[in-house]
Amino acid sequence: MSHYVERSEVLNRITDAIFALNNSWEFTYMNKEAAKLFSCTPEEAIGKCIWSAYPKEVYSIFYEHYLKAVQEQVRVEFEAYCPPISMWLEVKAYPSESGLSVYLHDITKKKGLSLLKEQHYESLFKYNPDAVFAFDLEGNYLSVNPAMEQLLGYRADEFLKMSYIPLIPAEELEKTKSLFKLAAKGMTQHYETKAIHKSGKVIDVKVTNMPIIVNNESVGVFGVAKNIMQEKHNKTKLLEAEKLTAVGQLAASIAHEIRNPLTSLKGFVHLIEQAVSGVNENYFTIMKDELRRIELITSELLYLAKPQAQEFKDERICQIIQDVYMLMSSQALMNNVEIRISGLDGLPAIRCVAAQLKQVFINLIKNAMEAMPDGGVIDIQACCPNQETLVIQVSDTGKGIPQELIAKIGSPFYTTKENGTGLGMMATQQIIHSHGGTLDITSTEGKGTTIHICLPAASSQDQGETGDKK
Repeated sequence: MSHYVERSEVLNRITDAIFALNNSWEFTYMNKEAAKLFSCTPEEAIGKCIWSAYPKEVYSIFYEHYLKAVQEQVRVEFEAYCPPISMWLEVKAYPSESGLSVYLHDITKKKGLSLLKEQHYESLFKYNPDAVFAFDLEGNYLSVNPAMEQLLGYRADEFLKMSYIPLIPAEELEKTKSLFKLAAKGMTQHYETKAIHKSGKVIDVKVTNMPIIVNNESVGVFGVAKNIMQEKHNKTKLLEAEKLTAVGQLAASIAHEIRNPLTSLKGFVHLIEQAVSGVNENYFTIMKDELRRIELITSELLYLAKPQAQEFKDERICQIIQDVYMLMSSQALMNNVEIRISGLDGLPAIRCVAAQLKQVFINLIKNAMEAMPDGGVIDIQACCPNQETLVIQVSDTGKGIPQELIAKIGSPFYTTKENGTGLGMMATQQIIHSHGGTLDITSTEGKGTTIHICLPAASSQDQGETGDKK
């Protein structure tokens, strides 16, 4: 008896909760810590069925494990949350022929830290603005975050049924495969590639692949991807700006070097024409035309070098286009070209420098005429799709421009004309952009070209912005 009392004293000093059940699930022993958990005294518990006091329907996870231990005579260990006492318990149950001995250890604090870490990682994964995903060693998706769904347009459940291979364009596949294999072997990879959106659109992405290491062994690959389409677009714009700066510096130098001797040449040609007789007049006409062409080029160069700071005013686009029509109508008639204008009535005013916009439409009409050496039709249409925007389209029925060349138009010194410089279209684009507008080109070979110009209406422009353009 004293041995039993002694053993009971020892068990009561243990900080873990310990209790014993017989084969009828009745308590046969309970130490002080267990009594605290069950909110009773050991004397009150002894002889009572555990499932009467604590229904197995409520404590089903405990019942299932205890039953397994008794029926299979095996030790069971598990972790479970106990709602009535708001505690996480580590449970160890040891069966015997006479019943079951159970040890309960409070792991609430430890579990809380573990859950906190899990939530931190989940938050990093779920709310990361970059696409984050995981593969097995074969490249099959194991998990993806919401940003990955947005990046490529597939739902998470669709990703989990596929590998990365169908999402990579053929020209990028071998490179991507080799880099994935290196990451799977434990070497982190950083690279740029292309990915196919669910819509079929191909996008540029920056990717980091890193190994998933468990027990010092690579078991998969983590990935982080970022859409760099805008980044590439910005780089292109920066390069274009740098080109424009270089062109401007070169243009200023060339224009100033040309203008002085050009003035002398024009003067001497005029003197020779007056003083010399018997010379074919066509020679002087050709010489003066060529000198005017050189003068026009130098004017374009000077505009590119330093666009003139002029005051922006509210102007009617209909009047600007009508003025250009009157100016170009005789030249159009001589070239067998019909200029048709529509949609000018009721258009809002725009904040602009009228002379510069006139130059834009003169350049566009001249380009259209040159694209139709045998004559044709130029349509100028204007409309106002909303209160903030005014749209003007200039279309011709010329030979058109190949698609691969359209993106190059407006680049320094690029032209599709045999005797062109490319500076006229470059200046045109600069004027439209300085007015807060956009210029786009669509063309079909053999059918013609359309220039789409969008300009902000005067009412939509902020006064501060207007002031900056003075």
